Amino acid sequence: MRIASSQYQATMLRGLGENQGAINKLNEQMASGNRILLPSDDPVGNVQISRLTREQALVTQYRDNIASVQIRMSTNESYLSSMTRDITDASDLLVWAADGSNAPSDLNAMVVSLTSLRDSLVNTANQRDAEGRYVFSGTEVDKAPIALVGGSYVYQGNEKNQSTVVGNGVTQTTNVNLKGLEDLLNNLSTAITALSDPSVQPNSAALRTIVGNAMDATKTGLNMVSGKIAQLGGGQNILKTLDDNHANVSLSNSTAILDLSQLDYAGAATELAGYNLAVEASYKAYSKVSGMSLFSLI
Repeated sequence: MRIASSQYQATMLRGLGENQGAINKLNEQMASGNRILLPSDDPVGNVQISRLTREQALVTQYRDNIASVQIRMSTNESYLSSMTRDITDASDLLVWAADGSNAPSDLNAMVVSLTSLRDSLVNTANQRDAEGRYVFSGTEVDKAPIALVGGSYVYQGNEKNQSTVVGNGVTQTTNVNLKGLEDLLNNLSTAITALSDPSVQPNSAALRTIVGNAMDATKTGLNMVSGKIAQLGGGQNILKTLDDNHANVSLSNSTAILDLSQLDYAGAATELAGYNLAVEASYKAYSKVSGMSLFSLI
């Protein structure tokens, strides 16, 4: 069968072009390290990689949220721990004040320390975060939780929770409210006023009632603050476990993405050598056949 020169040339050029295209693709794959350069290279693998990448992005966001929440909870725990120390010190002073053997001057001398502790509690309760939002006001972050209104302390925040998504369908409460602290502060103020009277009577029934009420308030306040610290500690433990789980999922996803996308360099090198050999052989054959003529055989 006779093959026209134009047909032969077209066939050879098409074969050379295909081989050269395969070589270029292999070189690009080896340069990038990726097996899939286009979705059409492996449609199923590309879909799997896309799904894993989306899941990885979600896991990364969850871990970022957890890190942010942990910082906030740790900071709040530090503030509350400071408050427990102030409440404990105030309670110790009130126990001393309840001792009937004190002289009026002794009771007067306690006022400075009790006032300092009360003011310290107010300042800590009205702490703000880096954005200037009050951290112990519930969701009323623009209002100072504790305010002095008409000579009495009042709580201006609410008891609603702020939640952050830390997992698939999992949220974590990030805020703390100090509803109830105003009772402690008002009882301390009443005790401070009574103890500051120069003529105070250490054994009077009225003073004992005032000091007793303040002692009960410090006990209640200490239990409240300690309970919130325990909740923060438990929440941080849960977040630590959840973050570890996310880390394991992230590692698994990264490994799967790598297995699906990375190039087998050994196989690619062997395939590239085969295509180079085919191109070289095609050029030699093309050159030899192109130089042949039927006239040379006559």
